[in-house]
Amino acid sequence: MPVWGDDLGVLRCDHHPPPDDPEPGASPPGGREPGGARSAAEILAWSRGLLDPALRDAVETLPGTMRGIAAFHFGWLDEHGRPASGASGKAIRPALALLAARAVGGTAESALPAAVAAELAHNFSLLHDDVMDGDLTRRHRPTAWTVYGTSAAVLAGDALLAAAFEVLAGEAPGGASPALPGAVRALARAVIELVEGQSADLAFEERGDVTLDECVAMANRKTGALLGASCALGAAYGGGTPDQTAHLRAFGERLGLAFQLVDDLLGIWGDPAATGKAVHADLHTRKKSLPVVAALTSDTPAGAELAHLYLRDEPLTPADAAHAATLIDAAGARTWAAAHANTLLTTALEDLTAAAPTPVPATELKTLAHLVATRNH
Repeated sequence: MPVWGDDLGVLRCDHHPPPDDPEPGASPPGGREPGGARSAAEILAWSRGLLDPALRDAVETLPGTMRGIAAFHFGWLDEHGRPASGASGKAIRPALALLAARAVGGTAESALPAAVAAELAHNFSLLHDDVMDGDLTRRHRPTAWTVYGTSAAVLAGDALLAAAFEVLAGEAPGGASPALPGAVRALARAVIELVEGQSADLAFEERGDVTLDECVAMANRKTGALLGASCALGAAYGGGTPDQTAHLRAFGERLGLAFQLVDDLLGIWGDPAATGKAVHADLHTRKKSLPVVAALTSDTPAGAELAHLYLRDEPLTPADAAHAATLIDAAGARTWAAAHANTLLTTALEDLTAAAPTPVPATELKTLAHLVATRNH
């Protein structure tokens, strides 16, 4: 568990829904029938409807150059500064934050600063990841660094991270909720964990002796910490108890590792038409992703052949990458990753139940959890 759990124990406020906000568990405008849970697509559309105006307000506070790069990255503008309608991603983290607030008896609106901050921090990491990984496309569009240059993309990522903390401090337009005690510290700790995970991920590329335990720990930091923080901050802003907040944080962290396992599977076998990334993208960059390390440490003939192919100095050709994917599958690593994601999903749902959530938001959090563990893009 990240060490910042105790900070969230004080992130509680008494919250009463404003007159224009539905009671927790009731149907929001444009949602489902009263008392019924929505589909994953409906949940994400509802979350987007709440998130996007506040997210745009936060990006508007950035200086002109950084604002333009961020708007391109989010799909709002093209490279010439003209309005665009590119995909902005699924925004899983904000949706989890908003639903966590409802799950503890609060309102989604009360957790909007947490949702916006989580999305800004996540996209800070994406801008940096694309530079470090050399990825040319994201969400079916060129990555920001390929259009604006590496230095500009890195600085834009830094600006998004600063904006995330500004939102939590209640200074961004639309951020009417004041920052709760410990919120900034909690997000900072999650980002530190994320950065440490990314650092380990990069270091693994130069090593041939990475263990599976090391790789799992890396993924927990890189992905689990911010998903856990999203759920915990949402619960805290919704007025949840320290116990509820801790259980929802654990729910998010386990879900984050499941998310990374599925992401790693898609990085090898995902359909480029769905993922927006090139086929075998992670193999071309010799990423030590979870399935790769599971295969390399499998003590199987396929794993040994993969090591000979993957750890040599020569670049991987497209044919090499395709063969590597076959070897990872033959070593049992593809099956292991999918099964482990399912196990984590089961454990995450147990954490959710332990938080004693209100029924409809609990069902919708389960729906998002299943989406995370079974998605194809």
